[in-house]
Amino acid sequence: MGILGWIVLGLIAGAIAKAVMPGKDPGGIVITMLLGIVGAIIGGFIGRALFGSDIGSFFDLSTWLLAILGSVVVLAVYHLVTSRGHRAHG
Repeated sequence: MGILGWIVLGLIAGAIAKAVMPGKDPGGIVITMLLGIVGAIIGGFIGRALFGSDIGSFFDLSTWLLAILGSVVVLAVYHLVTSRGHRAHG
């Protein structure tokens, strides 16, 4: 999958993860896209470690599920880090 495919996959996976885990996020579309791309990569590692599968082609259902799962994990960590930062300064 090329860089444009990763960006599109990351943007959509990040948006779906944000819809699944709503909350206040200081970042906008760029942060969503970056979290989604990182989440897609992490989802690939999770899939390989747990199920022996990897991120495949753009139109493969397992690719999307792993990318969304990874994005949810990354977004959850992002929420924890940013909420701790706000509490420490607040």
